[in-house]
Amino acid sequence: AFQISLLVGFISVNSSPWTNYSAYSYFQIVTMCDLVMILFFYIIHIFRIYRKLTCVSWPLAEFLHYLIGTILLLIASIVAASNSYNFTGLVAGATFGFLATILCVLSIWSSYKVSCITQSTSKYH
Repeated sequence: AFQISLLVGFISVNSSPWTNYSAYSYFQIVTMCDLVMILFFYIIHIFRIYRKLTCVSWPLAEFLHYLIGTILLLIASIVAASNSYNFTGLVAGATFGFLATILCVLSIWSSYKVSCITQSTSKYH
């Protein structure tokens, strides 16, 4: 759901007339970078590359990606919303940016909660 809202936000902003070039190009760059990094982590998990590259802490890398991506997406959505001037495509893009931010925060929280529970129960068994 997070990836779909990012994609819809990107398409909404891309197909709408822009009121501020720098604000919306920043929004597009943040959404595309998030989507590319998500694809990168999916490929790592699908092909089990994390087993061969043990020098990298993949859970930490994924957590930092989501954390930094969420902060940048929140900033981009705020900037996009403040420069939308009631153009429906720009408002929709900013709205989907905020939705993606909320979904990403929920994803970070649930992933961290699951990893803490698994680590704490594995210590005692």
